Amino acid sequence: MKPIIECVPNFSEGRDISVIQQITDQIKTVEGVRLLDVDPGAATNRTVVTIAGEPEQVIEAAFRAVKKAMELIDMSKHSGAHPRFGATDVCPLVPIANISMEETVRYAHKLGERIGRELGIPVYCYEDAAKTPERRNLANCRSGEYEGLPNKLSEPKWKPDFGPAEFLPKTGAIAVGARDFLVAYNINLNTTSTRRANAVAFDIREKGRPMREGNPVTGKIVKDEKGNQVNIPGSLKACKAIGWFIEEYGIAQVSINLTNISITPVHIAFEESCKKAQERGMRVTGSELVGLAPLKVFTDTGKYFLKKQNRSVGVSEAELIKIAVKSLGLDDLKPFNPEEKIIEYVLREKSGKKLMDMTCSAFADETASESPAPGGGSISAYMGALGISLGTMVANLSSHKAGWDDRWEEFSNWAEKGQALKDELLHLVDEDTLAFNKIMDAFGLPKGSEDEKALRTKAIQEATKYAIEIPFKVMRKSFATFEVLKAMAQTGNPNSVTDVGVGALAARSAVIGAFLNVKINAAGLSDKSFVESVIAEGAEIERKAREAEEEILGIVNAEING
Repeated sequence: MKPIIECVPNFSEGRDISVIQQITDQIKTVEGVRLLDVDPGAATNRTVVTIAGEPEQVIEAAFRAVKKAMELIDMSKHSGAHPRFGATDVCPLVPIANISMEETVRYAHKLGERIGRELGIPVYCYEDAAKTPERRNLANCRSGEYEGLPNKLSEPKWKPDFGPAEFLPKTGAIAVGARDFLVAYNINLNTTSTRRANAVAFDIREKGRPMREGNPVTGKIVKDEKGNQVNIPGSLKACKAIGWFIEEYGIAQVSINLTNISITPVHIAFEESCKKAQERGMRVTGSELVGLAPLKVFTDTGKYFLKKQNRSVGVSEAELIKIAVKSLGLDDLKPFNPEEKIIEYVLREKSGKKLMDMTCSAFADETASESPAPGGGSISAYMGALGISLGTMVANLSSHKAGWDDRWEEFSNWAEKGQALKDELLHLVDEDTLAFNKIMDAFGLPKGSEDEKALRTKAIQEATKYAIEIPFKVMRKSFATFEVLKAMAQTGNPNSVTDVGVGALAARSAVIGAFLNVKINAAGLSDKSFVESVIAEGAEIERKAREAEEEILGIVNAEING
């Protein structure tokens, strides 16, 4: 499961399309990075670009874009409605999948350091990447804007985090940060009243509404001793919201920006909006996602609503997304296509035949063909996936069993574990075939000169090691399934106990089959210490798998025989 980050650089040019295109063309030169959105604004004279991919490729693309912006944009001639202090004004990194904020911060620092060192641009780190508390707030880093930079850079307390403390009249400075994902999200109401939509927005947004004397609508706004407006906070943290009327749909909406979905997730914003709208005599008819969102938004939402129904959350990813879309009413205004709205899906490679995209019969036909792959390694991973699928099925059946309502969460937890293992093993089906193909590609490299021979030998060894590691992962994941299978044999729905038995047979076969692939590939690896370690651990896993299978079959047969 590859780590994915998003990068949202803001360039101080929103009017000259040719300049914007030259900058985004640089992003397109980096393989593996997807340009998701380009949003120029004439009034702000600013373009917001959104890209995503694996971290190293993303920061490379960002660097190239920053470099091109430095060449093309002259800040001494810039004017616009938005605060700014550099040609590339801000460049935040956002963790999307399989990566922590701490890791994302390290990439932000790596990017900032390179911009400062190679391009000589003053770099300030903000939000989660901030090196000092006062620099966490972007407004502080950008205070004084471009015009105030000469004085700011001369102050010791505002020495840049990276790069020289020198004013570049043409380029200015840049803020590089790491922040949580921002979701732009609209709640649909059964009203045309902007004022009533605003009332709901004020109810939920963190800033809330002005405190007034006497009448809460027309009364005089209360101010503190410093003359600042006093607000009554709303119910949701990390939430900005306003009401508006959408001519296209003929309804009012609550327009929401969720600035930290770890604090306020989408499903909580939806539920709170429903509650506040109902209190004011309105009804939420659905909602609208603006732009894209990480997969986690949908899987978390699906699990939230399943739990509310006391139903198992150990269902497929597709089912969780379906529950999320229907629960939030994301298809209220127009059809909702997950392939176009979920970042991870947009980034998926479209080319190449994947085994797991085949039908069962097509997969069997491909296996039976004269092609050497898929072979025993892929089939072992698939057997492991089928084995844990049976265990997960029993967990889900047990969660819904009549009379066991008080145990739904217990079995839901087992089903969720099973789904995770199933997904990992299905991923390894294609990964094992990819590993085999890497070996074939390495053997096909030229060997005419001594240098070519050396490179070919190195490539073969690297591919061989990878071809050992993949079936070894299959062994570990398949063995891990016995925990779920045993629990279901002991405590699951007794009517399905034979399904658990078949699952144990498949899991044991997956372990043994994968180990055969480990051993045959290990014979060609020169790193003997690695080979000895893997073979020793593999033999121990196989022994324990046989024991686990025998124990589970004993439980199954005892149940069958009464």
